[in-house]
Amino acid sequence: MAAINEDVFKKVISHCKEYGFVFPSSEIYDGLGAVYDYGQNGSELKKNIKEYWWKSMVQLNENIVGIDSAIFMHPKIWKASGHVDSFNDPMIDNKDSKKRYRADELIEDQIEKYLKKGKSDKADQLRTMFAQYMEASDLEGLKNLIVEHEIVCPVSGTRNWANVRQFNLMFSTQFGSDADEATEIYLRPETAQGIFVNFMNVQKTGRMKIPFGIAQIGKAFRNEIVARQFIMRMREFEQMEMQFFVRPGEEMKWYEHWKSERMKWHLSLGVDSSKYRFHDHVKLAHYANAAVDIEYEFPFGFKEVEGIHSRTDFDLKQHQAMCNKKLQYFDPEINQNYVPYVVETSIGVDRMFLLTLCNAYKEEKVANGDKVDSRTVLNIPPILAPYKAAIFPLVKKDGLPEKSRAIMDTLKFKYNCLYDEKDAIGKRYRRQDALGTPYCITIDYDTAADSSVTIRERDSMQQERVPIDKLSEIIDKRLELK
Repeated sequence: MAAINEDVFKKVISHCKEYGFVFPSSEIYDGLGAVYDYGQNGSELKKNIKEYWWKSMVQLNENIVGIDSAIFMHPKIWKASGHVDSFNDPMIDNKDSKKRYRADELIEDQIEKYLKKGKSDKADQLRTMFAQYMEASDLEGLKNLIVEHEIVCPVSGTRNWANVRQFNLMFSTQFGSDADEATEIYLRPETAQGIFVNFMNVQKTGRMKIPFGIAQIGKAFRNEIVARQFIMRMREFEQMEMQFFVRPGEEMKWYEHWKSERMKWHLSLGVDSSKYRFHDHVKLAHYANAAVDIEYEFPFGFKEVEGIHSRTDFDLKQHQAMCNKKLQYFDPEINQNYVPYVVETSIGVDRMFLLTLCNAYKEEKVANGDKVDSRTVLNIPPILAPYKAAIFPLVKKDGLPEKSRAIMDTLKFKYNCLYDEKDAIGKRYRRQDALGTPYCITIDYDTAADSSVTIRERDSMQQERVPIDKLSEIIDKRLELK
């Protein structure tokens, strides 16, 4: 099963390149490690994912608003947040392969291997010691665990390990035109701090009452030790985050609320619930009193897609102390000033993109008269599909292209549509299946007479004759926001 899944993942990666979803960045110069560009179809899918999240988070919640903070921020922000001193991963090198790994991920993978082999006692023992060493930041202890449990390098197969070291993940750069007076600043490793430093601005200008949330979509940058698994772990990525500000003492109620709501959002896209699971954190971050990941079963195993964290009042208090300004809320219901507690939801856009493609990729056998053909189809949820409809004239003559263009011009103001008149109609259907287009609309010789067209549905491949003026209604029905 593992080999089959690995084969599927390779096919997804190949499909992304072939059909304009994802390209290696700077490819003509042999690429740049763990950096990717989104192609013409990938950028549309990515945009639709962000819009679906934004509408469900901001548009459908009266007490959540959105902002767009700058990537460059004052360096003291990262000192206050703890990133300068503690935004590290435990790194370990294999001396034979010369490959670098995260020590914590090697140990977590070993725990999973024990569980798959039915060795739950060994898994529990390793998990307990792992949690203790991570909590104490005991690097020597982590190295000893790797040695004791005979964890090998995936590349060399040897256990010739160097010592575990801490590795800071932030990129730094110089800010200012004068080299002598330039300030060292950081590319933000997360978007959350841009929300926290704007808490008072949003609360006052929006007259927001607790509980309320601030949402943001934006780029973040991390100098990952091991950037792997395609766009799963990159050095430049995008996050969709929402910080929900609550009254102290009520954070766990809202933590459970957002756990439930975020899982509902994922399931609203039609993914089998068995592909998702909650995974509680073994070691809590320095700012949290509760944390859980929503994990999806990718072809390479369950991996985090979204995190829900109860961040307490850590961030606002840290910034309040660093900037020496009050970051407090006056609650008229209890006649009290306080620093709010925060519940965070944070989802990776790129990981959600990969999840969508892995879940949608299918290879199917299709009956074609006496023959059996095959097709590759992306069963992308229609609301996320790069194109909602493809418009085909049956042939490139006799006025059919002009009629097709007229229908295209009517629909394109409401939907992202694609026009195609090249190749036989069957080949055009297959190409749109591979792009995940929900509907193909064919204009033929009868269209001029009866003002109707043939519409083909992607998943069932069923075709029916419908009036032109019903097209928008049919497409709308499949694009309803759940």
